[in-house]
Amino acid sequence: MSIVLYHHPFSRAAGVVWMLEEVGVPYELRFVDIMKGAHKAAELVTLNPMGKLPILVDGDAVVTESAAIGLYLADRYSLGRLAPAPDDVARATYLRWSFFAPSVIEPGAMAQAARWEFKPSQAGWGDPASMLRAMESAVTGREFLLGDRFSMADVIFGGTLRYMLRFNLLEARPAFVAYCDRLAARPALQRADARNAAVAKQHGLGG
Repeated sequence: MSIVLYHHPFSRAAGVVWMLEEVGVPYELRFVDIMKGAHKAAELVTLNPMGKLPILVDGDAVVTESAAIGLYLADRYSLGRLAPAPDDVARATYLRWSFFAPSVIEPGAMAQAARWEFKPSQAGWGDPASMLRAMESAVTGREFLLGDRFSMADVIFGGTLRYMLRFNLLEARPAFVAYCDRLAARPALQRADARNAAVAKQHGLGG
């Protein structure tokens, strides 16, 4: 088993468990007690200078940032299935929505929740109405982001959306709820949720 995920079930690493389950490769979870600051230990800062999770180690490869981890795993272990091939026209849409999640949804939702003052024309996430409209366009009238074809983009984009809805950071529009319900039916997501819950229980973490 060469893949190690430095993990805490209440961090973005929880979503990487879903990525790994979808890819279907063996992996090891290495618990990091972020409540005690273990993510700032020298060993982890060497792997990720940000001192944050998730960190995925695959042999000599080290990948951080959850979206980057998802794209890496899909390209390396599931090219043509979870990741459209480079010459597949669907790869454009795949990359678009994969990067939309960390670049637009996360900062956009945070800006709205924290009431940041900014000029929409100068912010990569624009304004809340435009962001929500774009998100709706991605999931309306199709099963997944690539139509009837599930991809790692759904894990990245959908995982972010699930989190935002869970904590009431985004408006629960019908199209969002229906899309997340479709994702929740996936066996890989169910396995990931169960594994994250088991780690939380093992370490006495409430949730």
